[in-house]
Amino acid sequence: CGISRKNISKGALFIVEKLQEQGWDAFIVGGAIRDLLLHKIPKDFDVVTNARPDQIKKVFKRAIVIGKRFRLVHVYHGKEIIEVSTFRSNLERLKNFDATGRILRDNYFGTMIEDVNRRDLTINALYYDPIADNIFDYHGGIEHLRKKTVKIIGNIGRRLTEDPIRIIRIIRLSSKLSLEIPRTLKKEMEKQGHLLKNIPKSRLTDDLIK
Repeated sequence: CGISRKNISKGALFIVEKLQEQGWDAFIVGGAIRDLLLHKIPKDFDVVTNARPDQIKKVFKRAIVIGKRFRLVHVYHGKEIIEVSTFRSNLERLKNFDATGRILRDNYFGTMIEDVNRRDLTINALYYDPIADNIFDYHGGIEHLRKKTVKIIGNIGRRLTEDPIRIIRIIRLSSKLSLEIPRTLKKEMEKQGHLLKNIPKSRLTDDLIK
């Protein structure tokens, strides 16, 4: 797909290589791969693995476990801070929701395919192995990038309800990357927009600033 290692964070490459050396699966995931395919310079590089947070921490001397809703590991490499997460389960029975249907807690580990299916947009569900130079694309994200369109993974209404911040995120990404929001998705975003009032101000402010 034309991704050059020289355009990838040295910290992310180091982390993926070390985790794989220890026998774990590890990939660079999400927006960084999307941006690299569009020949843009990614702002952040995230890594995902089947290693649990405590296991990740044992591999790297400079690492801390953070988060309540999601347990993550911040790994320090030089001046870089790389966020490393464990594959998440996508089973509904393991999620805790509020009265409006928003996910409050979803801190259960799962398989790679479960992790893929719980991500929001197809263009953010791209997993790249820089060692083998392979991209794993289970939902047509590369094709949607080529067609300049935004697609949600799963049921549109349910995915916006469980995390309404996705409404702001879709607007932001479509503007940043010149992507078209399909009419059906746009109507659902308008319908669910009132749910944004339930989002913690800190999360809402972060995405609005972006």
